[in-house]
Amino acid sequence: MPLINSIISWLNIKRHYQIELFRKYPFDVQKEVLHRLLARAKNTEWGKTYGYESIKTIEDYRERVPLQYYEDIKPMVDRLRQGEENLLWPGEIKWFARSSGTTNDKSKYIPVSKEALEECHFRGGKDIIAIHAQNYPETSIMQGKALALGGSRRINNFSNQSFYGDLSAILIQNLPFWVSFIKTPSDDIALLEEWEEKLEKIYHTTLHENVTNLAGVPSWTLVLLKYMLEKSGKKNILEIWPNLELFTHGGVSFIPYRKQFEMLIPSPDMKYMETYNASEGFFGIQDDLNDNSMLLMLDYGIFYEFIPMENLSDENPPAKHIGEVETGRNYAMVISTNSGLWRYIIGDTVVFTSLFPHKIKISGRTKHFINAFGEELMIDNAEKALHIACEKAAAMIKEYSACPIYMTNDTKGAHEWVIEFEKEPENLAYFSELLDHALMSLNSDYEAKRYKNITLDPPLVHSVKHGVFYEWFNKRGKLGGQNKVPRLSNSRKYVEELLDIHRKLA
Repeated sequence: MPLINSIISWLNIKRHYQIELFRKYPFDVQKEVLHRLLARAKNTEWGKTYGYESIKTIEDYRERVPLQYYEDIKPMVDRLRQGEENLLWPGEIKWFARSSGTTNDKSKYIPVSKEALEECHFRGGKDIIAIHAQNYPETSIMQGKALALGGSRRINNFSNQSFYGDLSAILIQNLPFWVSFIKTPSDDIALLEEWEEKLEKIYHTTLHENVTNLAGVPSWTLVLLKYMLEKSGKKNILEIWPNLELFTHGGVSFIPYRKQFEMLIPSPDMKYMETYNASEGFFGIQDDLNDNSMLLMLDYGIFYEFIPMENLSDENPPAKHIGEVETGRNYAMVISTNSGLWRYIIGDTVVFTSLFPHKIKISGRTKHFINAFGEELMIDNAEKALHIACEKAAAMIKEYSACPIYMTNDTKGAHEWVIEFEKEPENLAYFSELLDHALMSLNSDYEAKRYKNITLDPPLVHSVKHGVFYEWFNKRGKLGGQNKVPRLSNSRKYVEELLDIHRKLA
């Protein structure tokens, strides 16, 4: 262990200089990343189609390569999953990260190359330690172990040529051997599918470990921490892991969860670091805990472009490179990656909070969504699920809006729906159950969070009086035209306003 710590410390110092380079020269670093990506992929089917060998400038690249959504690349992804090579990226793509679906599919399968694992995802993990150690030189984080709470789906085989699963499972499957000395639990426990069994084994495995840092989605991590306290009879987590000092979180907003964590881990020295890590790549790290934005990591083999949100629906929306962006504007993020995603619209929106260094905040999605627990419920899923429920319950919907019910110390999360029916279902409880099952059938991430009510309880559905939505519009002077109540939102503001009107009309 001392030898590993010494090597990591030396690598951290070296890495600080590289990070400082892209802080000072973001455009030059990004230009180099693009040219390296193009050179690697020039002999692929995609690279030949778009003439990568003759692309000399960023402007050439923009003009020649069209913007892509998942539906656009799905035929090639399907071929990759069947074992074809040299399509989007040179060589074999063996791993596919499964994430929430699109209009036509329950799940997306995002290619993950060897280069993406090593140069992007694993580098992000190492940079978390490097940045934390630089900010807090007195840290003891490397004297203990990391407990990373990943997904609960094992790697699955597809056509004997490729494998798919949660990104976290893919990362665990490919970690260097030496990481086992500084992490817990073992891989066989981390990859268990049965959540109750997984919690039980994590409890027994880690109860007497020196856990110094945690990583995971806040909602799932809270479930684990509460389980540890319940089983151990301890009052707080520091009685179990007294040297715990860092929680690295991402996937959903941490704001609704922070107070709960502070209650469970009552230490003024506990640090909470946000990261921006997705199936498509590792994008950002909070390098200053006094600043709620993240440093955009510019040398992970990802070339970034940003489309102003007001232009996203244009026929040929303008995409800005890192040298053209402005602070305070809402951008849809576009990525070209070392897994063969080219000018891919990831679906997230970001706002730059500073330039030199370039820091971002995640501002939302390009479409309405709920993602309070990692469920990524999109408007298309909601519309289809409501249609299924209405068909089976002989109901008809006029207006609706939904939001999360956030976890508390005593309750689990859920989704709360406010629906104004044109034709009410005879049994609202039956309708709610139909809606729940339809959502699970359409969205694999929602299905995972609803599994045995571990993280999410069944949805809470309100049938409100006729005229509630009309009055909501009227109060804001938004009657008529194209005005809409946000169908899905991470904020409770709209649902609470609608329920307040409903009570007043009662």
